[in-house]
Amino acid sequence: MTRVGFRCDAGVRSGVGHLVRCVALAEELCARGVEVVFLGEVRGSAWALAQLRERALPLVPAPEEPARLAALARELGLDAAVLDSYDLAEGTGAALRGAGLTVLAIVDGDPLGQEADLYLDQNLGAERRPFPPRARRLAGARYVLLRDSVRGRGRMRPAGPVPRVLCFFGGTDSAGVAPAWAGALLATGAPFEATVVSPTPFEAGGPITVIAPTDRLPELMAGADLVVTAAGSAVWELLHLGAPTALTWVADNQLIGYEELVGRGVAAGLGRAADGVADSAAVGVLARLLTDPAAREEHGRRGRGLVDGKGRERVADALLRSDPR
Repeated sequence: MTRVGFRCDAGVRSGVGHLVRCVALAEELCARGVEVVFLGEVRGSAWALAQLRERALPLVPAPEEPARLAALARELGLDAAVLDSYDLAEGTGAALRGAGLTVLAIVDGDPLGQEADLYLDQNLGAERRPFPPRARRLAGARYVLLRDSVRGRGRMRPAGPVPRVLCFFGGTDSAGVAPAWAGALLATGAPFEATVVSPTPFEAGGPITVIAPTDRLPELMAGADLVVTAAGSAVWELLHLGAPTALTWVADNQLIGYEELVGRGVAAGLGRAADGVADSAAVGVLARLLTDPAAREEHGRRGRGLVDGKGRERVADALLRSDPR
């Protein structure tokens, strides 16, 4: 297998989590001498587009119709395709397999009807959840895909008396919840210093600094006393770093991961901000975490070690062992 295509979209509506985990696998494949090309679009996120450009990963517009996508894959000389999107047309995987490609589908629980040779569900506890019979699946935290910028970083422990907070919701904050959680932090009345990542600038005031999406995110995660985020792909990076985390969810597909992580005590649960406002219970949870270092560090301790950083190697091994049909 010498050439692999990633069918992946990123943008304001879909977020960038799909692209980030595909980039992690692409880094591993490139390190093994495999050529990689991304198929799709990046809409409205300069940060996401920069992730491909900085790694010299080509991006080719992809047709939505499965037969035309399969024709493009043959034209590009692809041996395999990685599918990571909730919006693919029915029959996309089947068309690619019919064209002779090995297909890896990255899923979050439901495979959404896509046919594949290999399925990857990196969510915590995925190995215990039901899946279509006879499907070959890589399931659970053993297979989490992490970028180079995260795998090579250890956690930094801030020494200051005031907790340092990082608040972000993917590369696009597609649900626009950053102002709500900035407000919840302020409502605690506890001392802290916070960096809030938002593609849309807003004035938070007080000890909060609002910045645009940045490549410094792994550094900021490693240096935070507390991270407030959604139960998306970035959670696995936080677990690998052992960063104390308080979770919400912004899309229905994140709820299963939220419940698993909070249920295990790996992260604190904040619930969901309704109508742009976090409720009093969430403010209370944040206040406790900001004022009790032992409580927040316990979450980090429980999460540390669940993600060993070698998941992408295991996934690449499985994909490269798969024989083209």
